[in-house]
Amino acid sequence: MYRRGFLALGAGLVAAAAGCSTRGPTAERSLTGLSVVAATAARPEWREVAAVLVAALGAAGLARAPRADSRSDAPVTVVRDVLGGRPAAGSAGWLLAGVPLVASVEMDDAGRALESATPLARLIGDREVLVVPHASRLRDFEAFAAALRRAPDSLHVAGGPAGGAEHVLFGLIAQGLGVDARRVEYAGYSTAGLAASAVLAGRVPVAIGRLGEWRRLLSSGAARALAVSSAARIDGVDAPSLLECGVGVDFADWCGLLGPAGMTDDERVAAAGVCDRLGEASGWRDACRAHGWPPLHLGGDGFAQWFGAEIARTRAVLRDLGLLAHPDTTYGG
Repeated sequence: MYRRGFLALGAGLVAAAAGCSTRGPTAERSLTGLSVVAATAARPEWREVAAVLVAALGAAGLARAPRADSRSDAPVTVVRDVLGGRPAAGSAGWLLAGVPLVASVEMDDAGRALESATPLARLIGDREVLVVPHASRLRDFEAFAAALRRAPDSLHVAGGPAGGAEHVLFGLIAQGLGVDARRVEYAGYSTAGLAASAVLAGRVPVAIGRLGEWRRLLSSGAARALAVSSAARIDGVDAPSLLECGVGVDFADWCGLLGPAGMTDDERVAAAGVCDRLGEASGWRDACRAHGWPPLHLGGDGFAQWFGAEIARTRAVLRDLGLLAHPDTTYGG
């Protein structure tokens, strides 16, 4: 698991000072002296997301380069890798967050660390897809649901690492089907490629993964989609949504930004405004398209409310899966 770095991360980074300055009216403010912190222990590719984000902030004029006559301002150029430990005490930073980080912090019994952070915006998010090999006896989601209800401990499902986005979604599906989530058999793999190989080779009958990682195999006919995790069907994917299937789940493997704890109202409003302007910036949209990162922007109070609900939902399913560090939980996967 990728968990141990998050206790230090949660205790240090999200409690750090805001460390950014703004000038001018709120709608025109830009940021200086900011670090975007990529928790690569949770998701290695977030380092690239952070680097692209930093470049897009600068290109859109949302981050100011240092003035020649001042040593107090620093450009938004720093991307930290927290695999080796937490940033220095008091360092400024916006934290890239998402399902694997939230789950890891919860599993380390440090959930209050993220709850004290300042939600700024959700940026991108890939929908998940439930897939089987083309010749699988599971012809549709109803067949999968029937098999899971009949013998939840015998139908293995492959996905990313235990406690990651796919595991969380599997727990949510089990909840939606009325299955004891502690009995589910989940096979966690370090990469999507390994999970796909296991399913296509017949070692595991079903997989859950990000749609972007499975599109090629779905298009080639090597795999079939049983359901997608969005609220509605997705163009180009011949599969119903989980909501259509009677599972009340709308889920994405999302990535967003959290500010430090203790931001003032003015700092929070300014930072959230910068994030909203970033979401509309052509450079950021073009970069997301080039990297295959589906936009899923949600800002302001809407994101704050959604993020609180996401923490609660993740905590509840991890408890049902037996992955929280409490004596009354067990992990049967």
